[in-house]
Amino acid sequence: MELQQLRYVVAVAETRSFTRAAQQCHVVQSALSHQVAKLEREIGARLFDRTSRRVVTTAAGEAFLPAAREALDAAERARAEAAAVSGVVSGRLRLGAIPTVTALDLPSALRDFRDAHPRVDVSLRTDGSEELVAQISAGAVDVAFLGLPTGRTPQGVRSLLLGSGEHVAVVAADHPVAREHRTDLATLAPYPFVDFTAGTPGRLQTDQAFAAAGLERHVAFEVTTGDLAARLVEQRLGIALLPGAYAATLAGVRTVPISDAPSREEHVAWSRYRPSPAAAAFLAGLGLGLDTPLG
Repeated sequence: MELQQLRYVVAVAETRSFTRAAQQCHVVQSALSHQVAKLEREIGARLFDRTSRRVVTTAAGEAFLPAAREALDAAERARAEAAAVSGVVSGRLRLGAIPTVTALDLPSALRDFRDAHPRVDVSLRTDGSEELVAQISAGAVDVAFLGLPTGRTPQGVRSLLLGSGEHVAVVAADHPVAREHRTDLATLAPYPFVDFTAGTPGRLQTDQAFAAAGLERHVAFEVTTGDLAARLVEQRLGIALLPGAYAATLAGVRTVPISDAPSREEHVAWSRYRPSPAAAAFLAGLGLGLDTPLG
């Protein structure tokens, strides 16, 4: 069993196509198909069901994939660790972030990191805080930027508090509240809301604030990103409560401070285990005063 064969299998599973997998791996399709078939003969099981229209991973293939990915990750980590001994940071950095991260300028941080470590490739995904914590624990993400209700810390990972901030009301330009210099939750409660999916950290902080004030509200639209929430607000479909620093970047809507506003805290999180050289270099480059050894 060779690493190249594992790469081919993972590529086929992810693209669901031998043609696209070959293109992704920069190899002719016949060579990729031959290596996958050779591997299937070696392990004595078909990894894919092939038809003229689609490729489907078999039960054996689904069982094979997690260990194949782990082996590829381990090989990449071994190369990166060896290169790091000579002072060269290489490999891949897998970052995750909530869509409304504001505690740091992530594009600028990535520019500085790229300037310092040009041999590191970076993948960046956006997701909810709970999902990103789970991905760190599963080894799919190296470092993530999270937003959680005040006083709540990420579980099962190492983390550092980056900052905190209050929410503001985000309303359409002609909404009655838009004329106010400041508002409160009691004034906002009668209006329909656009908010994040129930049960997520992005929703929880607002739900808790209204509950603490003894108020009920109606969430008419649930969304997964602040940008989409703002677009619905602009169409007068509801109002939203979003982090103030993030809301200030939105176009087409007005923001109004809230006297009893909910708040959130942003954290940077990484694995409890030794980070890869690329992840360690990225964390060190943030200048966040990490006084705990990363190893």
